[in-house]
Amino acid sequence: MVVLSHLPWLKATAGQWRYALRNAIAMCLALVIAYELNLNEPYWAMTSAAVVSFPTVGGVISKSLGRIAGSAFGACAALIIAGHTLNDPWLFLFCMAAWIGFCTWACAHFSNNVAYAFQLAGYTAAIIAFPLVNIIDITELWEIAQARVCEVIIGILCGGLMMMLLPGSQDGTSLLTALKTLHTRLPEHAMLLLRPETTEAIRTAHESVIGQILTMNLLRIQAFWSHYRFRQQNALLNHLLHQQLRMTGVLSGLRRMLLNWPQAPASVAENLPPLLHLLAQPNTDALHIARALAKLAPSRDSDYRHHAFWQRLRYFCQLYQSGGRWLRRLESATPIARFRVPKSPALARQTDDTEALWSGLRTFCALLLTGAWSISTQWDTGADALTLGAIACVLYSVSPAPFTSLTLLLRTLATLSLFSFVVKFGLMVQLSSLWSFLLFLLPLLATMQLLKLQRPKQAALWGQLIVFMGSFIAITDPPVWDFAEFLNDNLAKLLGVALAWLAFAVLRPGSDARKSRRHIRTLRRHFIDQLSRFPQESENRFESRVYHLVSQLSHSQDTQARRWLLRWGVVLLNCSHVVWQLRGWETRSDPLSQVRDRCIGMLREVMSEGGVRQQRLGVTLQQLLHVSETLALSHQPAARELATLVWRLWCALSQLEQALPEER
Repeated sequence: MVVLSHLPWLKATAGQWRYALRNAIAMCLALVIAYELNLNEPYWAMTSAAVVSFPTVGGVISKSLGRIAGSAFGACAALIIAGHTLNDPWLFLFCMAAWIGFCTWACAHFSNNVAYAFQLAGYTAAIIAFPLVNIIDITELWEIAQARVCEVIIGILCGGLMMMLLPGSQDGTSLLTALKTLHTRLPEHAMLLLRPETTEAIRTAHESVIGQILTMNLLRIQAFWSHYRFRQQNALLNHLLHQQLRMTGVLSGLRRMLLNWPQAPASVAENLPPLLHLLAQPNTDALHIARALAKLAPSRDSDYRHHAFWQRLRYFCQLYQSGGRWLRRLESATPIARFRVPKSPALARQTDDTEALWSGLRTFCALLLTGAWSISTQWDTGADALTLGAIACVLYSVSPAPFTSLTLLLRTLATLSLFSFVVKFGLMVQLSSLWSFLLFLLPLLATMQLLKLQRPKQAALWGQLIVFMGSFIAITDPPVWDFAEFLNDNLAKLLGVALAWLAFAVLRPGSDARKSRRHIRTLRRHFIDQLSRFPQESENRFESRVYHLVSQLSHSQDTQARRWLLRWGVVLLNCSHVVWQLRGWETRSDPLSQVRDRCIGMLREVMSEGGVRQQRLGVTLQQLLHVSETLALSHQPAARELATLVWRLWCALSQLEQALPEER
């Protein structure tokens, strides 16, 4: 019984069975429909159904739209390129490599569904155009392109139909759960950040929180497509995500103030944990929080450090309570409810143009190399190598670990070669109808789907086995039993991926250290814009851009690169928050306004796109500390308020004393 309980069929939950059956039936149904319509390669319909097998409705809809658009775009490109260049193999190869290289660049340049559409446009063109090199009648060009697009649409429609019959988890429920979970976690994260020590665990936790917030943006997009209610509340969801980013930024600023506060009152250390614990309680009202905050309030007006810390802590509590109220209203909202929320832009995304261009060039060179070998040797199955090479280059150019992914793909294809040989020449050759083969295929696909869910560490392997299995078994009408052709096709597919691996080895992706330097330079450039009189980006927009760039290296093994990118991001973000507060401070023509303008001017003198002017930084830090201490002695409340802002600016900038000098 112990052994039986570990079998995937008995171990599976109801949700896992629903997911496995939904996707397995969708793949089989797509294969049957494409087969009955006499499409020449019906297995591509099965592959299309596998690609859009997402666990949620919104994921299926959004990916399906991108897949249809990309497939149609790629088919048009294949028709145009092949129709004009097929008589000249070298010109055909050059144009196809250029098109797929462009799609690789666009896939890295854009995000979400647009990137997915360009990804599909690239390898759909490869799937359609490269096999055309062996055709004799040019009219077959239109028939093959039409068949590929029809197969893609059939797979998508079957996936959508099964999602309606066996619905998956709700995107909105997943999004609300994630928002509430992270909201509850923020006080715990605050307890960790507001400790006096500096450890790698604190940095890792901070990066983890940033990554979770940005991941929820993807859930927001899926929820947008899944239900009218979430399309109505899209502005509110954007606002909540920006609020959570802002709370994360406020916590990093509070931590910086504590680390630069030489003699913090004992009341801070005593009363801060109870306040954060109170915030974490789900039913705490504003009165109890106000009372806890009052225990942390400064006792002397001249203690500008205490005032700065307390004001920022109060702001964090206000943001946290506001976020909790909005979450409760969102959870209880009706499908037609409308809320008036502050206007917030979508979360920013910064494209690494250098890496995108490099990826496009790599794809172009890899396809030229594979095509040149195929043409010069007159390799009959070179089209399969080109197709798999193009798919590998487009798919894994945006992967954080391309060599690991390509090695896994090679293992997958080798496994499928052996598996498809046994199935094709051991089982299928003895069957006389597709329906009898489905009695074997449906349980097999369901089992593979269950294993993908139950073995997270091997999920990528099982996912690739499911997606590529159809093209290896290659169910056609009439069936083909040529063993030599089967062997050559599989060998060509393996060699195509191997050549893509070689291209990645020669034209290696940029190291994390170089990516970190490029991202830091981008951060400084956008921060300089924040210092201008009329910035092009709002405070929210700059904040989300910073966190997006920081998250790009959150899983990097280069600790130094991650650390410096996070450090620069936090410093510039804290400075940006102070600058926006200084701008919103009292606008008067008295000397205090001149002091305010001079402090912003000091930042312009310290920072450049190339880095920090270290000599100027030391002078600026001395001046800012002197200004804050002088203003704190004034009897004017406005002067003391300005002293708190200037000291916060000094706290943020002081961390840059460890930075490298400006690059020349």
